[in-house]
Amino acid sequence: MDSWIRHLPRSVCAHCLTTGAPAGSRHRRHPPARSAFTLLEMLVVAAISATLLALLLPAVDAAREASRRTGCTNNLHQIGVGLRLYHDARATFPQGGIEWRPYRNTTNRQLAWSAFLLPFIEQQTVYDMLDLSTPFDSPQNAAGAAVVLPVYLCPSLSRDSNLVSGLAACDYGGNFGESIDRKDPNPGNGTMNYSWPISIHMITDGASSTLIVSENSVPLPGPWQWINGLNIFDQSGAINDMSDLIDDEIRSLHPGGANGLFADGSVHFLEENLDLPTLAAICTRAGGEVVGPIDLP
Repeated sequence: MDSWIRHLPRSVCAHCLTTGAPAGSRHRRHPPARSAFTLLEMLVVAAISATLLALLLPAVDAAREASRRTGCTNNLHQIGVGLRLYHDARATFPQGGIEWRPYRNTTNRQLAWSAFLLPFIEQQTVYDMLDLSTPFDSPQNAAGAAVVLPVYLCPSLSRDSNLVSGLAACDYGGNFGESIDRKDPNPGNGTMNYSWPISIHMITDGASSTLIVSENSVPLPGPWQWINGLNIFDQSGAINDMSDLIDDEIRSLHPGGANGLFADGSVHFLEENLDLPTLAAICTRAGGEVVGPIDLP
C-alpha cells in the first residue's frame, strides 16, 4: 500500500487520497498547540510591569500635586478679587480681626477678616446666616460658621473632617506682620491687624510686593476657622518651618514652598528657601524695604 502511494502522480497526495479531498487542493498544516506561559516568562513580565509602575507613580503624583497647587492658587485669586471688591466698597481692606480675646475672655467677638469678606466672594447666603454682633462661637453663629467653604481650603490638605470644633476650617491667614528681625515685639506691621483697617494707600512699600493673605495649610491642631479672628499670621521664621507649630505661620504641604496673595491681587509661590530679609520685607506694609516683583519667585 505504501509503495503504491509513493508511485502516485505528484498532483495527488496522500492527504487527498485518505481524506477524500480533491486532487491538487491546498491544505494547511497546523502547528502543534503551545503550552501556557513558562514561569520564567511570567517573572519577566512581572518585573517589567513593576518597573513601569515605579516610573509612572511619581509622575502621576507630581501631576496630581500640580493640579492641587493650581486649585490653591485659584482660591487665592478669588480671595484677592474679593478683597479688591471690599476695598472698592469700603475704601479699606478688612481688619485681620476685631475684638481679640485675652486669656479667659469669652465675651469679645474675635471675628475674622474671612467672615467679613463673604459677601464679596459670592457667599452672601452664608453671611446672612451669621450674627456678627455676637462672638464667633456664639450659638447664633453655629450653623453659618459650620458651612464648609472650598475657597478657604487648600486642596493639598486632606482632613478627616473640615470642621474644627464644630466650625468650618480655613487654610489661609491674613498678614498681621513679621517678627523675624525681632525689632518690634508686637509688630502689627502687616496688612491685617486688630487695631484698624488698612487701605492700599497705607501700603507704601508697594501693593505688588506686600503680602496680604497666605497659606497655613498643614494638619496642625489649632483654632484655624474662617470665622475665628485668630486666622492671621505673624511671620517669625522661614516658610514651611515646622519648629514652631503653635503660632499661625506661612506653611503648606506643597513641595518646596507655599502660595501667597499680594495686595495688588497677584499670587506668587513663595519658595521655602526665600531669604529671611526678603520674607520679612514682603510681610511689612511700610518698612521702607525695596522689594520688586522681579525679586519674588
